[in-house]
Amino acid sequence: MADVRLPGNLVDLFPGTPRRLELPGGTVREVLASLDARVPGMHDRLLSAGPEIREHIKVFVDGRQAELATPVAPGSVVHVIPAVSGG
Repeated sequence: MADVRLPGNLVDLFPGTPRRLELPGGTVREVLASLDARVPGMHDRLLSAGPEIREHIKVFVDGRQAELATPVAPGSVVHVIPAVSGG
């Protein structure tokens, strides 16, 4: 199980969703699929067609930027981070 941490602005779109969840998966793709199974609609917020992680979303596994194929070991910390921009 991975310790998945979500930003407040993302969980606000899904009332009742906690900011931290324990989810199964051996890769980022599998962890995000588990997240979508637990919080339907999350897939569309995080992934685009292909599927690929959306341009303005970053996923980190144990502090390192990850892709969908990145392995996730039991006990890994997975952060989902939206890009911050402004002018």
